[in-house]
Amino acid sequence: MNSSIIAGSLLRQLRGQFLSNVAAGPVLFGQSPVILYGISLGGSRLLSTAAAESSKTSSSDQTAAKSSKPSSTGKFKVEKEVASYWGVEPNKLVKDDGTEWKWTSFRPWHAYTANTSVDLDKHHDPATFGDRMMRLTVKALRWPTDIFFQRRYGCRAMMLETVAAVPGMVAGLHLHLRSLRRFEHTGGWIRALLEEAENERMHLMTFMEVSDPRWYERALVFTVQGIFFNAYLLAYILSPRLAHRMVGYLEEEAVHSYTEYLKDLDSGKIENVPAPAIAIDYWRLAPDATLRDVVVAVRADEAHHRDVNHFASDIYYNGLALKEVPAPLDYH
Repeated sequence: MNSSIIAGSLLRQLRGQFLSNVAAGPVLFGQSPVILYGISLGGSRLLSTAAAESSKTSSSDQTAAKSSKPSSTGKFKVEKEVASYWGVEPNKLVKDDGTEWKWTSFRPWHAYTANTSVDLDKHHDPATFGDRMMRLTVKALRWPTDIFFQRRYGCRAMMLETVAAVPGMVAGLHLHLRSLRRFEHTGGWIRALLEEAENERMHLMTFMEVSDPRWYERALVFTVQGIFFNAYLLAYILSPRLAHRMVGYLEEEAVHSYTEYLKDLDSGKIENVPAPAIAIDYWRLAPDATLRDVVVAVRADEAHHRDVNHFASDIYYNGLALKEVPAPLDYH
């Protein structure tokens, strides 16, 4: 009897203590405060931290939402907060004249001066049936391009660069995966081919500043890139030698196209406007450089890509693998 009275008294005291929704204050577990809530389950009161976790999540969401809003100092502050959390600080770079470097797609050490003394008249004479087929394929691809763009070389250049940036990426990816599968080095060719793809993409970023493609030209780019990517990937898997040979011939045609571009600039058919700022920084051109200077630099790049791809094809033609011959890194 006495034990029943004592048990009932204890239960009444506990009930009075835990029937409140929230405890008197936070309880520290280690370094993290956790608020204890009472919840009802089957008529009994249990302690849980689930509601506390829900409260913490809601609070975190509100904090994240506030931090995602533009601050008084603009977008950079938000980006810096995110970067600081992960320990990756965005670098603020300055140019030689003390002005801030504003490009995020490339850095000052990626810029270079194009070697415009490269031989523009080099040509690979087809030596095998495969070479002749690749040459005819490139010539066939040029025909509809001439009809569609005619002498609108600004838009033509953009179209060309969206295609020209594909082979280097595809070949670099293929070699990368093969290197992983076979646990072998590649002689620097992955880097060389990815450099080529990035260089072609920078050509596109430059011509975007001087040309405004029409909607159907954008649709054409979308279609051609999808078809060409898959076709070139299949070709590279079946025969890297022929794939590189085809790109070599494509680059020969690119050199020709930019030469025609320069003729129209020199004759006044195309206005020789000031060079875009991104081109001045990327090729280290003079501050008063013009579109003509940009086209000269781009044409030199294409000539170097021509040499690299014909060279890669010749390596395969001689029964060697790319990894057996050092890649021509930084060849531009």
